[in-house]
Amino acid sequence: MAKVIPFKAVKPTRAIVGLVASRPYQSYTIDERESRMDYNPYSFLHIVNPGYKYDQVITGTERYQLVRNRYLEFKEDGVFYTDEKPVYYAYRIVNRHKQEFNGIIAATSAEDYENDIIKKHEDTIAKREEIFKNYLQTVGFNAEPVLLTYPDNEIIAEIIKEAQKKHAEFEFTMTYRDTHYLWKIDNEEQIDTLKKEFEKINTIYIADGHHRSASSYLLFKDEKKRNTKHKGDESYNFFMSYLIPESDLVIQEFNRLVKDLNGLTKEEFLIKLDAMYRIENRGAIPYAPSRPHHFSMYLDGEFYSLYLRKANFDFKTALDRLDAQLLYKTILQPILGIDDLRNDNRIEYQHGRHEMITIKSSVDSGEFRVGFGMCPATVKQMKQIADEGLTMPPKSTYILPKLRSGITIYEY
Repeated sequence: MAKVIPFKAVKPTRAIVGLVASRPYQSYTIDERESRMDYNPYSFLHIVNPGYKYDQVITGTERYQLVRNRYLEFKEDGVFYTDEKPVYYAYRIVNRHKQEFNGIIAATSAEDYENDIIKKHEDTIAKREEIFKNYLQTVGFNAEPVLLTYPDNEIIAEIIKEAQKKHAEFEFTMTYRDTHYLWKIDNEEQIDTLKKEFEKINTIYIADGHHRSASSYLLFKDEKKRNTKHKGDESYNFFMSYLIPESDLVIQEFNRLVKDLNGLTKEEFLIKLDAMYRIENRGAIPYAPSRPHHFSMYLDGEFYSLYLRKANFDFKTALDRLDAQLLYKTILQPILGIDDLRNDNRIEYQHGRHEMITIKSSVDSGEFRVGFGMCPATVKQMKQIADEGLTMPPKSTYILPKLRSGITIYEY
């Protein structure tokens, strides 16, 4: 029984919301980030990069306090305002490829995360969890929702459609040509219906934002222990999420690039591959796989198709059937000697929208020796792996939609 509740969001004013909204801080190059802050005084980047004001790199708790200071200044200057009462928010994103995502921005329960009602499919790094938990405790807000997905629900979908018949409170387009729309759902009957419909859902899945979810859970545990009058309705019991139906979720693949052949010659490498795969040379024409357990490979100026010899591989779990795991278990680890997919600097990842031609360019440049392409995972696979209590290898999924920071803010 999922607990998904309305909340009072802090939001930019309609006139400048498109200027405030930003991608996650780490997704910008240094030059791009500084350029945006040079020419846009409203960018949310000014809040999360407070050292820009002093032309210094500031880290740790000192940075966190300055982030809070910048945030409070934005509120004092009227850039942000707080809604008068808790509501749900219907939210639509239409990207440059005309893919459309419709869902609800709401507060979701840290206890649901603890009790496995909100399920994960990726491992998190304890150090990163703790860092972001400390950040949340100091700054007192979260500005980027976790992306969650739930089974398609006709009643929830109808309420979203009804809200979208009204004039949108926000409607703006980012430089990536994604258009964002936001509507309030403040009708008490609809609010009550949404609460009850989400309560009927036994499991919700994290699509993107595993570290933010884990850090919010750590915050909840800390604050609950600290608060001798804990009741369960305090803001720290929840974290902000964007919930979309499973049919709206788009999963693309992450392709792999490896810098060397682990001391093998090209011929030795191909012979070792032959034990697990039927190999066909496709020549110079870019080749992409079209079905699970088939891979494309670019090596020494030529594309290859790799077809798994299934008689040689035993599928025991949902994770075994995941192509990212299969590639790791049959090639990356035993042949190329890559044990730690998260930290080995010999491997890098490119998400699927770059396609095989980008892998070709990366290998032809000499930076990498070989590249592998694969089919994307499915929502069904993601759910099965989470249901079995397993986790995917790093960079197994490139999830759409990609959310922006600073549009709705949840205060602790």
